[in-house]
Amino acid sequence: MLQLKNISKEFGSTRAVDSVDLTIEPGEMIGIIGRSGAGKSTLLRLINRLIDPSRGKVGFNGSDISKVKGRDLRQWRSRCAMIFQQFNLVNRLDVLTNVLIGRLAYRRTLPTLVKRFTRSEKAMAIRALERLDMAPYALQRADTLSGGQQQRVAIAKALVQEPEVVLADEPIASLDPHNAAKVMCALKAINDEDQITVICNLHHLNTARSYCRRIIGMAYGRIVFDGPPEALTTAEVQKVYGTDGEDEEIRRALEHISDEGASCFPEAAVVST
Repeated sequence: MLQLKNISKEFGSTRAVDSVDLTIEPGEMIGIIGRSGAGKSTLLRLINRLIDPSRGKVGFNGSDISKVKGRDLRQWRSRCAMIFQQFNLVNRLDVLTNVLIGRLAYRRTLPTLVKRFTRSEKAMAIRALERLDMAPYALQRADTLSGGQQQRVAIAKALVQEPEVVLADEPIASLDPHNAAKVMCALKAINDEDQITVICNLHHLNTARSYCRRIIGMAYGRIVFDGPPEALTTAEVQKVYGTDGEDEEIRRALEHISDEGASCFPEAAVVST
């Protein structure tokens, strides 16, 4: 169980996250929505400990994550994998090596840098790529792939960390609708098949409704909605976006991502632990 208790983060005079209390059960798939600057990305970074809270506590299964340092912090970031909007791949390296970098927390840095991965680690990486229909590209340079393909490689990289939680920060913001649907299907498959908790910041409201069983709406650093998709009425949307829908940002949020021509991935073998 992941618990945030009275968590806040301030940057100078700006309070990006303001006194958030949140409990996330194992195996949930959650979409976080809100305007730009609502605190969505900051919240994920607080959970992953990429930034430290100004106040409050992040807890996971009884451990105080907000206090861990050094090796314990590296281990937490492995258990709580992060997927970014801009993929965070090493362009000059091939796809397989990029995925294997996800094993960094389990080995010394030097052997990783010189590509001395074990046979079992390579097999794990290939299985992760197969789940995402990316195994044929294993030896191809990362910068030769499309944006949607790179994001699926980033998801495979997260999988080989053997995480208990996956955080995805606007993972489809820079993708076309077809590739966006493929990435969301991949995240949903990980949640459904592996029972891994997935928390995803999303800019499109209908995407959150389509893929997530629970939606959290943020405004001005606070949670203003927390419930199932069917409870997200027009009135609740107005609380989240603070508008009646006349401005450009909420129009973008309400756009529907078509999944025409895209299908969720078929059942595949779970990456072994």
